[in-house]
Amino acid sequence: MANVDSIAVAPAEPDPTPRTGQASRPVGARAALSRVRALVAAAPAMLTDGAVIAFALFTVLYHLAFLGDLRPSVTFRIWLVACVVLAVVAVLRARRRARAGSAPADDVPAAAEEPVSARPATDRRLLIGVLVAAAVAAVSAGAAGTSVNVSWWIPAVAGLLAAVGGLLLVRQAWLSGPAPAPAAPAPTTGQSSYALVVSALVGISSFFMARNTPDDVYYVGKSVWIAERDLIPLNDFLFSDNVLPAMGSQPPIPSIEVFDGAFANVVGIHASSALWYVLLPIMAVIAALALWRLTHRWAPRRPLLAFTVAIAYLYLVAGDDAALGTFHLLRLHEGKGMFVSAVIPLMWLYLTEWFDNRSRRSLLLIVALSITAIGLTNTAAIILPMLVGAAGFAMLLVGRWKAAVVAAVAALAYPIGSLVVSRLVLGGMTATGADDAFFDAAYTYKRTLLFGVVGVISGLALWCGALLARRRTPALLAAGAALALSVLFVPGVLELLSALSGISVVLWRVPWLLALPTLIGLLCTVRVPAPTPVLRRAASGGIAIAVLLVASFALFATPMWSSKSWVEVHPRPTWKLPQQRQAIAFWIKGLDRPQGLLLAPKTIMRTTPIVTSEVRVVLPRDFYLVEYDLNSQFAKDRLLLSDFADGTASPTPAELTPALDRLDVGTICVYNGNQYARDTASRLGYQEFAKRKAPGAMTCFRRLG
Repeated sequence: MANVDSIAVAPAEPDPTPRTGQASRPVGARAALSRVRALVAAAPAMLTDGAVIAFALFTVLYHLAFLGDLRPSVTFRIWLVACVVLAVVAVLRARRRARAGSAPADDVPAAAEEPVSARPATDRRLLIGVLVAAAVAAVSAGAAGTSVNVSWWIPAVAGLLAAVGGLLLVRQAWLSGPAPAPAAPAPTTGQSSYALVVSALVGISSFFMARNTPDDVYYVGKSVWIAERDLIPLNDFLFSDNVLPAMGSQPPIPSIEVFDGAFANVVGIHASSALWYVLLPIMAVIAALALWRLTHRWAPRRPLLAFTVAIAYLYLVAGDDAALGTFHLLRLHEGKGMFVSAVIPLMWLYLTEWFDNRSRRSLLLIVALSITAIGLTNTAAIILPMLVGAAGFAMLLVGRWKAAVVAAVAALAYPIGSLVVSRLVLGGMTATGADDAFFDAAYTYKRTLLFGVVGVISGLALWCGALLARRRTPALLAAGAALALSVLFVPGVLELLSALSGISVVLWRVPWLLALPTLIGLLCTVRVPAPTPVLRRAASGGIAIAVLLVASFALFATPMWSSKSWVEVHPRPTWKLPQQRQAIAFWIKGLDRPQGLLLAPKTIMRTTPIVTSEVRVVLPRDFYLVEYDLNSQFAKDRLLLSDFADGTASPTPAELTPALDRLDVGTICVYNGNQYARDTASRLGYQEFAKRKAPGAMTCFRRLG
């Protein structure tokens, strides 16, 4: 069962007394070294907490800027000044605490492994039942996505039984254990140094891996539009210049695209370069450190090993579009990637700290993180209530209802409030056409937690996580998360949520409420029974389990750098675009084009808004047409012309001419292999004026008159 964290307090080293005539310089050097060690030990917390507060501040300023109609560059400069002021205040407070004699991080006693005799008495029959149910749920859920015909009711019911039993076991351990709980260990200098080095390597790797995603035309394209115009588009910016109504499923609440665009405008660099060369590596470091902090707080032992396994999981388990690995390094710049990779582990961490100490600092960080979450993605307004509800329900079971209510208000007030206000001002949010993309519980598990061997491992982490986590608050929160997700995995529950919410397209993201990489890492912290002392010593270190886990990921999953993950690995830092498409988009931008829209192959039109907002295209992405009615002339014209430019259809000039006139197409660029389009362009009243050599050989025509 859950472990009792006994605190081993090592005797303090005697402060050496300087000998007669000994210079005081070595003492000063030791004091300076001690301060450096303390700073390194605290660095992960300082960096992540500072990033959360800073981005929350920008999000609030961005929302307030609507009242004064401030330009993004002005908001960004105000934010910079405010950050400097906050940093100075933080330094002054730290110096006051140092003069008051607060102990550095390295002086905080670390937790020793719990002796077996210290475990609280538990119902062994219930424990065995939970383990059996968890094993059945994990194996059957992993098999459900394979050729094995398994009814989803089997993992759903077994998982629900395991979650309920685990929560009861953890509650029993809580009520029978000592109160107050033992203090959580602070990371040592060595541990923080390792986490910092790994996180830096993660940030560096972000330069060289590129995954082209269709969503970038919106998220990155919006940053480019803002950077080039220093305006916030409240209306459509893809099909028009802030004229047509904005997409109803994308209210302008998130601030991440505005931050990137404002930063690029102030610094004077391209928004895509600012995002992928400056902000993405920083976000990767913060996400890795967030994972480290939660893993360190929740792991009962061997946190470095658990963190290493968690990082390996993210790098080795990608491939599918919804796998967590694809949302970590490859899609952090989209906001939702940063939400699941950094906000989720930090929210569990801050909730753990709040329930343990109920300090104002913990509550402030919860509020700041909730603002950061909605500044990253609107999905926060859906996932955060589930996460906080799971944590709050678990705390209610042990009588912490006041702390649960306060945490819920702190975590949900701003995200829900901002969404409500935006809807009152801009109108009701819709998801036209998105409701068709509903995934049931079985397919949601398959998409996010995967299937086969990796799906079994994910299931074990989900349904055994409460038994592996550090006792009391971490174990209780892990149990609450497992119960919440198990209820959502019961057939019919997601369907009911879909019917009640009217937004089905994001419900497959409900597994995001689980801090899965951390729970995966905790699997290597379990003690494995062994018959001989030699085997016990080999198993106690967790190395064998860690090796087995990493080997399973390497053998049975798709790594992040595989082409099957839709990733290109480059020898130098690059934009996250196919390089040929990027070059063609820049080439078209430099042409002497007439006024009007650009008609080109779909892939080029999807790339162009990421390069520049100056070249408006006929069809930025066909998926977005569902927002404007697929049966409208608006949509039909664009689909007809894009199929013509792609060479997948050969409409007659009589069919093309009205569409070209209605959309005011000034330039047509097609690949040289599309002979029909090249021959037809002149018949449509367009003149050839530019040619591009291979690779990506293309011919462009401009409208006469």
